[in-house]
Amino acid sequence: SKNSRIPRYFSNRINCAAIPADLIESELFGHTGQAFTGARQARAGLFEAADSGTLFLDEIGDMSPSAQAKVLRALQEGKITRVGGEKDIDVNVRIIAATNKDLNKEIEQGNFRMDLFHRLNVIQIHVPSLNDRRDDIPLLVDQFLTDICADYGIAKKQTEPEAISLLQGYNWTGNIRELRNVVERLVILSGKSITAEDVRSYVLPK
Repeated sequence: SKNSRIPRYFSNRINCAAIPADLIESELFGHTGQAFTGARQARAGLFEAADSGTLFLDEIGDMSPSAQAKVLRALQEGKITRVGGEKDIDVNVRIIAATNKDLNKEIEQGNFRMDLFHRLNVIQIHVPSLNDRRDDIPLLVDQFLTDICADYGIAKKQTEPEAISLLQGYNWTGNIRELRNVVERLVILSGKSITAEDVRSYVLPK
């Protein structure tokens, strides 16, 4: 969802599936002091932090119904209220949302608001599963190797062509997250380079 009045770019991200339902509203909209146990002082939420910019709501299909209603209000009216507060706060935020769920089915089952779906669904981008774009795997593996080896403070490991071919033939039910985890496993368990035998030993089912 895009608000044409946004004058500058600012980006924040939240994974709606990774935060408990009773905390998601505080993360998104902030809270007042003493709004709940542990809230010792007032804190702004991500909508305020992203004012005049962009907020990425990952796994929005897992957002609680109450939070959905407040996100809809923020988009339609440009206003939020901190948890425990009464004062409206004006916000001007562009939303980018992602989910691995079929939101049409979630709407039918009463788990997702139809009005919020249509408010968000201005431009829809379908990302094919990793199994449907296996030609991307060599590039993704190379990038993950760069990032992971840097995190571990070691030289970037090379990968045998046969190892890449085996990875391209694997059934990636977990998509990109699974591939990254597999590459990290191979970095940890392999020698100076990642071989086809490493993939057979540490990735392929026995």
